[in-house]
Amino acid sequence: MSDSTPASEGKGMSLTVKVMIGMVAGLIVGVIFNAIGSDFIATHIVGGLFAMVGSMFVNALKMLVVPLVIFSLICGVTGIGDIRVLGRVGGKSFGLYLFTTAVAIAIAILMALVVAPGDGFDMTGVDTSGVTGREAPTVWEVFAGIVPTNPIASFASGEMLQIIFYVIIVGIAALMMGDRSKPFIEACEYMNELMMKVVGIVMAFAPYGVFCLIAKTFTEQGIELFVPVLAYVGTLTVALFFHLFVTLMIMLKVLSGLNPFTFMTKIRPAQIFAFSTASSNATIPVTFRCVTQRIGADNSVASFTVPFGATINMDGTAIMQGVATVFLANVYGIDLGIGGYLTVIAMAVLASIGTAGVPGVGLVMLTMVLGQVGLPIEGIALILGVDRLMDMIRTAVNITGDAVVSTIVAKTEGKLDMAVFNDPDAGVITDHDLDIDPEAEARLADAAHPPRSAPAE
Repeated sequence: MSDSTPASEGKGMSLTVKVMIGMVAGLIVGVIFNAIGSDFIATHIVGGLFAMVGSMFVNALKMLVVPLVIFSLICGVTGIGDIRVLGRVGGKSFGLYLFTTAVAIAIAILMALVVAPGDGFDMTGVDTSGVTGREAPTVWEVFAGIVPTNPIASFASGEMLQIIFYVIIVGIAALMMGDRSKPFIEACEYMNELMMKVVGIVMAFAPYGVFCLIAKTFTEQGIELFVPVLAYVGTLTVALFFHLFVTLMIMLKVLSGLNPFTFMTKIRPAQIFAFSTASSNATIPVTFRCVTQRIGADNSVASFTVPFGATINMDGTAIMQGVATVFLANVYGIDLGIGGYLTVIAMAVLASIGTAGVPGVGLVMLTMVLGQVGLPIEGIALILGVDRLMDMIRTAVNITGDAVVSTIVAKTEGKLDMAVFNDPDAGVITDHDLDIDPEAEARLADAAHPPRSAPAE
């Protein structure tokens, strides 16, 4: 093989192709199992085997999040080397994330007002019991909650904003200590590299995990669930795709000058993982790898912007809230007016800051929004059945927004490797990623089988 041969050649299918095959196969199997309707399949195969493998895969991804964020962020902060630059990167990221969220929900509301889903909806037979609301926090509570009282507890519970705040403080302190921090920084760099290797190992099992997750979802969610709320599902899907392929791509082109088609090709693996897991936080390891190794953003930027975005950037969720609010307002015949919809936009942006990127969080945020504008929270029961599938799509939109902002910030800071961005094979995961270094393998063998000492004379 010549040096010019792409790294993926001769290695079989790339991981991305395998995951897409697993996703399509899971969809087909899920639809077939749903049509069969067998109790044995539902209990032992879907509820047993598929649920077990899917949960193990998602848990493995979540297992990586906290250590990856800790070590990559410390490396990023110390790699920037200038607290003023760190503040500039943080300011750009925060501003862009809030801007995209506000634009996303504004587009969703306008689109929903034009389509008017929910007009003439028949509430007969809809069970609205068991839906509970959640009071919206004040802006002061949101920002006060960023500072952890117990960092260890924050690590254990996965409170991403608190983790980010604490680790940044540690990184700044390491910078202030100068050369004395060199051993600590080198240890963090080693751990960061080690965690990326663990990411590669976990991702090798992705096709099977994605297959089980998708098959389970489509087995449990029948097509008949979509019929009563078809207008809502259609409006929401169009709004999500419009933001994904139009709004975000225009923003990327205008602010960075990069090719949107190349970007979408590079971020596809993270989108697939986001779709299958429906969790921005669980997708952090994959998003981080795509942004750094596929797109070419420097670790000093991506280590901050990716976990930060997974926590506060909820474009897809904001779109759902906008469409759902208009849908429920039409169902109940309530006119919110311009003031009501402006309140929805403000609430969605505020709620996105303090809400974790986990499956189903959109409904929790929606209860805050509905309570604020006076809509019956019980109406959420109308969209509960289809929310899981919609959550999968909007999570893919969320992490795409994270990657877009990360790329823009990296490009404007001169921290984007254009050679990596323009190389179609950069960062493609192959079997080589799981190879053991020959020298390390020899050391492991020597440790396992130490040479026998010579017999005493």
